[in-house]
Amino acid sequence: MSIRPFRDIKRRKTKEINVGKVKVGGNNPISVQSMTNTLTTDISATIKQINEIHSEGADIVRVSCPDEDSSKALKEITKHIDVPIVADIHFHYKRAIEAAENGASCLRINPGNIGDTKKIKEVVKAAKNNNCSIRVGVNAGSLEKDILEKFKEPCPEALVQSALRNIKILEDENFDDLKVSVKSSDIFLSIEAYRQLSKITNYPLHLGITEAGSFIPGSIRSSIGLGTLLLEGIGDTIRISLSDNPVKEVKIGNEILKSLNLRERGVRIISCPSCARQGFQVIETVKILEEKLSHIKTPITLSVIGCVVNGPGEAALTDVGITGGKKGNNMLYLSGVQSKKISTKEMIEKIVNEVEKKASELENN
Repeated sequence: MSIRPFRDIKRRKTKEINVGKVKVGGNNPISVQSMTNTLTTDISATIKQINEIHSEGADIVRVSCPDEDSSKALKEITKHIDVPIVADIHFHYKRAIEAAENGASCLRINPGNIGDTKKIKEVVKAAKNNNCSIRVGVNAGSLEKDILEKFKEPCPEALVQSALRNIKILEDENFDDLKVSVKSSDIFLSIEAYRQLSKITNYPLHLGITEAGSFIPGSIRSSIGLGTLLLEGIGDTIRISLSDNPVKEVKIGNEILKSLNLRERGVRIISCPSCARQGFQVIETVKILEEKLSHIKTPITLSVIGCVVNGPGEAALTDVGITGGKKGNNMLYLSGVQSKKISTKEMIEKIVNEVEKKASELENN
């Protein structure tokens, strides 16, 4: 059971490309990405983090390849994971070639930074030979010198011009299996750059507010920037850039998509902020339930409301619901219908059992 959205978002239609087994663009779901922060040469640590990121719900994981040992480490890393890898490459074309040959599904590059045409041809050849797509990654902090001189400072037009220039470099080599990003740490600059780019190219767009900051400010800034674009139908993949554990990036990315009804995954808890009317400790209960239900990937709605003011109304719209009552007599709802009263002491165990039961039913249907 889910709440009917007030309106559906009409997504911009883009070209479909493949990032390994994940299809990006077209009518495909918006994918969530993150990036490892381990040393890529520490193969065991990188494998462990990739699998943690993937388990949290990332569809694609980016890995930095700053040197030859890192790009060649992908050969062993990709043997132990089940998620496409984007190799993050800057400047050195040989790293891109090595990454493509050692298991990367996509190369994140700025073709203009790679060097002369001969080097670009070699990178494109390696990408084609290894079924590798390419992300043209433009960043306000690393624009080309001549573009900065022309526009005097990073601005939406500068980012778009850089993106178009780099796209053309690849198109001139008959390569169009690509996606594009125009990131900035400035929300307004990023939004306008993506808006402008979306009007003049049909390549899938990877959204992000780069260097967004630590967990709370970074999550908020990313939610505003990406949420604005997603509401306008712009965006095919997203990454939340946080100075924190990359697993948290995936949590926030999925929550943004779930909030906009663009993705359904796991338990969506609808809970009140609590007040003097609460029949049980709502805040602590929600924290416990989030942890105990984190293993469930099936889309399920759960309402946790401390009193009868809004409780019955919310419960009527969720798969499982609990409403606080007097003297610890709380009402359990199943599929929007009152089921029975349960005590606060047994409440968490009962809710977990009912959610797991509902998940099993949905998985088998």
